[in-house]
Amino acid sequence: MSYGRAVDGGSGGGRAGSDVVVAMGDLFRALATPVRLLIVVELSAAPRSVGELVEALGVSQPLVSQHLRVLRAARLVAVERRHRERVYRLLDDHVRHIVGNAEQHVAELGR
Repeated sequence: MSYGRAVDGGSGGGRAGSDVVVAMGDLFRALATPVRLLIVVELSAAPRSVGELVEALGVSQPLVSQHLRVLRAARLVAVERRHRERVYRLLDDHVRHIVGNAEQHVAELGR
């Protein structure tokens, strides 16, 4: 199994560069709460407004907004204005795959 340049540092020695490892840790920390993971799952299906996320997740608007700020700061989601609404979307498919693979991994473990 090849992990690419991020993990082997491009040298084939199996060690990641410290900057890459720190950035990977930041990514996983941004995804480290159930609410943020659920937001990513919802945004994987389609862009959503804050109100739609609140309704789908059954949590308060301030909580959803707080978690969206973290995801935006981590550059995992983007926001655009549509009339009076702010609509959020995943920036790219990488995060969708990370969360999907994690879900599949947990399911295979029987948890």
